[in-house]
Amino acid sequence: MPTGRFETMREWVHDAISAQRNELLSLFSRYVAQGKGILQSHQLIDEFLKTVKVDGTTEDLKNRPFMKVLQSAEEAIVLPPFVALAIRPRPGVREYVRVNVYELSVDHLTVSEYLRFKEELVNGHANGNYLLELDFEPFNATFPRPTRSSSIGNGVQFLNRHLSSIMFRNKDSLEPLLEFLRTHKHDGRAMMLNDRIQNIRTLQEALARAEEFLSKLPLATPYSEFEFELQGMGFERGWGDTAQKVSEMVHLLLDILQAPDPSVLETFLGRIPMVFNVVILSPHGYFGQANVLGLPDTGGQVDLIQSFHICGIQGRSSG
Repeated sequence: MPTGRFETMREWVHDAISAQRNELLSLFSRYVAQGKGILQSHQLIDEFLKTVKVDGTTEDLKNRPFMKVLQSAEEAIVLPPFVALAIRPRPGVREYVRVNVYELSVDHLTVSEYLRFKEELVNGHANGNYLLELDFEPFNATFPRPTRSSSIGNGVQFLNRHLSSIMFRNKDSLEPLLEFLRTHKHDGRAMMLNDRIQNIRTLQEALARAEEFLSKLPLATPYSEFEFELQGMGFERGWGDTAQKVSEMVHLLLDILQAPDPSVLETFLGRIPMVFNVVILSPHGYFGQANVLGLPDTGGQVDLIQSFHICGIQGRSSG
């Protein structure tokens, strides 16, 4: 794996091949002998071990640098006489190289070059006139990005920490949260706040009144029994289906307004009803099979599940 500042992925793979040139020539020949296609990580390593077994140099070759290359490879595209490798040297980083099997020369590929090379498996040649390109960069223009690999898989926590830190530094940053609560609707009906609450000050005052009002009710009191009182304070039905759940939501938001905390913010946002429609597609027939284009299908099925989570009440209907 590249460790030096100026050592590139191409140099790493080239050096690994140079260390065992004859054995790896046999290995790449086995890859190419299977014809054009995609080889997964386990297939790459299986062929490597078969080559080692035939050559009788098991321990020697398994400890060589190219084994580390294969262990970091996610897939390989085989288009004789080339084998292109997608290598993941560390979390969140991918590099692409192409090996000429006959010469054992190594070239570095950009993402676009690797994808174009991969498309040749289907088209037989790269046709730049019919490439679909989607540019998602505008969506990331002002989006915070993690810089540590340990943040991978913890995107929600990272965003909540980022958001809560902004809210803590600048009270004006609470305005977007207020605007979201005021505009969040389902089928045209407000879910969290109505027009009685226009700014952070009136929100804090309303939350304090709601907290005092709810403290006098039994925890299991249904929402329907105090719905009109909360509406008069500026709150709609998305806060919970019992006095206890509504009170918990009120306390969470009061804590956020006083001292934003990522865990509290995550809990509060996670309890807001926001998913109402889910489409489930059930594939049938010749799904995922080869050489079946043009054959009659056995049909398919699409279910639309109307799911609702209002005041903590869940249900669904399908059709």
